Amino acid sequence: MCTLAILYRVARGTPILIAANRDERYDRPTQYPKIQSGTPRVVCGIDRRAGGTWLGVNQHGLFCAVANRRKMHPPIEPRSRGLLCRELLEHKTAKEAANYAAKELAKGIYAGANYVCADGKYAAVVHGGDKIEIVELTPGLHVVTGGNVDDPRDPRHEFVRRMLTLHTLDSAVTFLAVASRVFSRKVDSEGRRGVVLAGPDSGTVSSTLLSLPRKIQHAAYQYAPGAPSDCAYDDLSALLRQVLSADRSRKAREANGDSPKHASPPKPKMAVKAGVGAETAKKSK
Repeated sequence: MCTLAILYRVARGTPILIAANRDERYDRPTQYPKIQSGTPRVVCGIDRRAGGTWLGVNQHGLFCAVANRRKMHPPIEPRSRGLLCRELLEHKTAKEAANYAAKELAKGIYAGANYVCADGKYAAVVHGGDKIEIVELTPGLHVVTGGNVDDPRDPRHEFVRRMLTLHTLDSAVTFLAVASRVFSRKVDSEGRRGVVLAGPDSGTVSSTLLSLPRKIQHAAYQYAPGAPSDCAYDDLSALLRQVLSADRSRKAREANGDSPKHASPPKPKMAVKAGVGAETAKKSK
């Protein structure tokens, strides 16, 4: 069960701030995050067993992530949830990605999952359990684990929210500093008051801290290739900035008349029921 917190459109100049711990089997092979081949440009890690990813950012500033979710009747041979997450990163906007996720999940070929899709204008969690639902996120702090977003009955949600909001989260620097401590805290003997899990066969295998600001040069990407309680974060910000710069370079070429003559047709829209996430932080500045 992964844990993800998103501070959406609250911090000055930074619409998206992310802290996420990945929980998985220790023996599942993983590729360290890098810039992947193909277009759009994407920076993410890769699950070597299925070829998908658990979290990534593309050149358009689209962030997507997946967390396992409980489901009463999963398919016998489900398609990889990580593959779908990687496909979401092929879209240009978070709204397109969320609609695509809901459409795919409705096919019934995936085990339970929650997908987070966010850009500077729109963010949503797609619940892919026994019911498919898109929950649009309002400005504020939101937490996702193995159930509904901002579930008041989940003790891990309560812990993350309480620890993060001990401080005024009005800047990217403050959020990243506080989140690095919160997401490095091990659970106690009762499995509470912490985020890092350590079971005999599975537990927290990596952690990510992300800042996606309006100014590319301030973007930040920190990655711990193990439980952050025992492993330091590596700074991958240069990779993230390189990916985000690809879209700026494309726009510059288009402004100079170098864009393709034939643009791709727009993707059809899908009607879905949308809910509203809980607003728990100050109004976006």
